[in-house]
Amino acid sequence: MANNQSVKRHLDAFTRGRIIGKLEEGHSVTRTAIRGFSSGRPRGTTPADDRYIVLQARRNRRQTAGEIARHTTQTTGRPISRFTVARRLHVGGLFARRPVRCVPLTPAHRRRRSLWCREHRNWRDNEWGRVLFTDESRFSLSSDSHRILIWRERGSHNHPSNIIERDRYGGRGVLVWGGIMLGSRTDLLIFDAGSVNGTRYCNEILLPYVRLFRGAMDLHFLFMDDNAACHRTVAAEQLLESEDIERMDWPARSPDLNPIEHVWNFLGRRLAARTLPPVTIRELRLALQDEWAAMPQQLIDTLILSMGRRYETCLAVRGDHILY
Repeated sequence: MANNQSVKRHLDAFTRGRIIGKLEEGHSVTRTAIRGFSSGRPRGTTPADDRYIVLQARRNRRQTAGEIARHTTQTTGRPISRFTVARRLHVGGLFARRPVRCVPLTPAHRRRRSLWCREHRNWRDNEWGRVLFTDESRFSLSSDSHRILIWRERGSHNHPSNIIERDRYGGRGVLVWGGIMLGSRTDLLIFDAGSVNGTRYCNEILLPYVRLFRGAMDLHFLFMDDNAACHRTVAAEQLLESEDIERMDWPARSPDLNPIEHVWNFLGRRLAARTLPPVTIRELRLALQDEWAAMPQQLIDTLILSMGRRYETCLAVRGDHILY
């Protein structure tokens, strides 16, 4: 009973009454019961503040946590830190992520993309396996670590409010061209300075790369390139026809349907992960060649075999941007 009396003296009147009832029933009092009544740091925001913070992030998804904190502090008159704002946004289901960057799509583009997907809906892996997917991409020396983040929910990558549409990519760097196929790939071409026109496309890509690659394949070889102006010149059309190279019809503004886009992303991540990232154009060129050669063929094959999921996803969103 001495221990029980000591416990009673350290509890307030309300708690003492509840514990006494337990004691009279033969229950014991533990340290856990005492610890439960210790006071902690008061919460910095009210439920109304929490709803206001989430609302501000949804209205302007590019606001930083610090900007939302300053705005909320001015509105409520109480100091609120950016760390508190970030925690409240996480509880509200919003997380800081890089926005998806896509090329702009018009209604006509979406209709054409949907039509193309329906036309190829019955294709099997062996049919996709005979396609040489090609593309150009630009790699820059400038870091992208300062890109703006947005607040978005999980699984909402391609929601219109979370997409940034753009056509051009700047920065000092190099332009490359490559092609991938099930079980194989072309060499990586790194262009010299200057833009690529129809003449350069024929002389530097179609003749030395595509024609020779076509010679190593069987008669079912299918060449895919996008609708860039230099790809659709009369000279390019005539060259492909003279070499008996069949070109695949491709919907405009559809890099998300081309599996080679993931190859460029892979190369970019590999460059950024290097112990000594390239700082000069020469170092960038050498690093790209090394990473292209070291890229696992299994990765390429997996990307090409994802074509079935790509066009099904595109059809599900009626020709809009897809996650791939």
